[in-house]
Amino acid sequence: MIRYGTLLAFFSLCGFYGFAQIILHPPSNLEATYLKGTRTLNGKPGNAYWQNTAKYAIRVKFDPKTRNLAGTVDIDYTNNSPDTLKEIDFKLYPNFYKEGAMRNYRLDPVDMNEGVRIQKLSINQTDLDVSKLDIEYTNMAVGINPLLPKGKVHVAVTYSYELNKTSHVRTGQIDSGSYFIAYFFPRIAVYDDIDGWNKYPYLGSEEFYNDFCHFNAEITVPSNYTVWATGDLKNTGEVYTDEIAKRIETAGKADSVTTIIGEADLQAGNVTRKNGENNTWKFEADNVTDLAFATSNHYMWQATSLVVDSLTARRTRVDAVFNPIHKDYFNVVNYARKTVEAMSFKFPKWPFPYPHETVVDGLDQMEYPMMANDNPLEKFEDEIELTDHEIFHTMFPFYMGINETKYGWMDEGWATIGEWMLSPLIDSRVIDKDGLATYENNAGKEDDVPVTTLTTQLSGVSFVNNSYYKPGLGYLYVKDMLGDALFIKALHYYIEQWHGKHPMPYDFFNCINTASGKNLNWFWKNWFLDRGFPDQAISKVSHHSADYQVIVTNKGTKMVPVDLTVYYTDGQTKLIHKDISCWENGNHAIAVNFTAAKKIDRIVLGTLYDVDINKKDNVYSAK
Repeated sequence: MIRYGTLLAFFSLCGFYGFAQIILHPPSNLEATYLKGTRTLNGKPGNAYWQNTAKYAIRVKFDPKTRNLAGTVDIDYTNNSPDTLKEIDFKLYPNFYKEGAMRNYRLDPVDMNEGVRIQKLSINQTDLDVSKLDIEYTNMAVGINPLLPKGKVHVAVTYSYELNKTSHVRTGQIDSGSYFIAYFFPRIAVYDDIDGWNKYPYLGSEEFYNDFCHFNAEITVPSNYTVWATGDLKNTGEVYTDEIAKRIETAGKADSVTTIIGEADLQAGNVTRKNGENNTWKFEADNVTDLAFATSNHYMWQATSLVVDSLTARRTRVDAVFNPIHKDYFNVVNYARKTVEAMSFKFPKWPFPYPHETVVDGLDQMEYPMMANDNPLEKFEDEIELTDHEIFHTMFPFYMGINETKYGWMDEGWATIGEWMLSPLIDSRVIDKDGLATYENNAGKEDDVPVTTLTTQLSGVSFVNNSYYKPGLGYLYVKDMLGDALFIKALHYYIEQWHGKHPMPYDFFNCINTASGKNLNWFWKNWFLDRGFPDQAISKVSHHSADYQVIVTNKGTKMVPVDLTVYYTDGQTKLIHKDISCWENGNHAIAVNFTAAKKIDRIVLGTLYDVDINKKDNVYSAK
């Protein structure tokens, strides 16, 4: 453990002690990264930062009739750490459905199965006794000959498992001819500079943490099935008819929507080539954390593309693949396109980083690299919010490599503010306010714990609030406080430093501090590290003629911006806004002065995103 005095001296040497009135002291395992030199107090990765990586060659065959997936995965793993590894830890995510597995989701008993059946496992061409493998739920630890720093090891696995028919938790059968298949191959767990091996089991609610790797996947399915997946399809001409291949090429260059696979094509059966009983689809993806795929024998495919980088004219293709009976899905390709456009040029104003984004008509609401598994919805506003939320995850956790298992708020909070920012850009009628009441109703209660509480320690309403609404509000308040231009500059600094890497919470805090040139530790501490609740009140209103003074008191322990809406008797309104920095000095009250333009009816404290547990004292009536 690094002691307080040691770290304090280190902060001082780095020039931060004089700058910061409040010093954020991370937990000891995070604190240690500064002295190891893997991370720095200005938010940048340290000179000693490292992360491990691998190349995956995946070959699987999926039988829709039996839902059996079987194949091999060859892994070339590189140990970039300074440590000598004496074991390799694996993730076997399909064991979530294994009989007797630990999980925090209730599953249909019909989906309980044997889990992953490993027929063969070899390390550097030496076969292991698979009957003696140390498998605990979704984790498997395998002892190896010491793997030295910068050393490489080759792993080969032959395996199979049965895909779930119901209990669709991010993966499984959609209908009798459609499947979304994710987390389907044995992979090496993350070994990082904070915890070593990631030994958290996958329980269902917490999400994933994987290294950036290179993937080659060969997916064999019956010849009347189409496959969409993470990465680039490398053998388009081998699996699609000439007409479909031509449409794919057209869609990749056109701003308009192209129907690549229409209902008439499905009826005529002229979508895929008939190379015998099966076709093998070959995909390649580089520097991504995962690979997922969807397959169907009756899904339509609409696609469009757009320039996402003005400097290079690079384009991203946007897809919607769906059952044509779901009429709402005919609009999804447009929602998805507008999301990718807004992300590239409005917020976070970063060129969309991948060659395609494919939204699949599924049974969940879940993101994967270049893919989304989104259920159909009746209301257009819900469809928009779901589409932009899942696509926004492209940046967090995939481009940024977030450890979702521990820090769900570092990706879900961003997708939440993404909803708030992008939905009105897609359709001005959409104002996303879902969940804010959930937080207000729970704020300050004993299960309302700090945002930085590990996701693995959360459940119920605290899990939802800490993952989504509280961090989303925190990001929104920082954006408001810094202003759009400075916020985007600071956010881009964070992205520049950590894309393709694994940031921890304090890397984010420090990056925003550094790039903004402002010490925001008072805010990080109040909103992300401390318990508390938001509660503001109008405590006094006085005026002399048309000159008004409103005293706003912060009765709670969480800070929020101050927004006063002045309602005039003629129905017109005036908004007076002070960002959250009005509480920076620890004051409990502020005076808001203004001159009324006409006769006042009432003054109301708070707007949609100014959460407050007691709004009864937020109204002043002039009557």
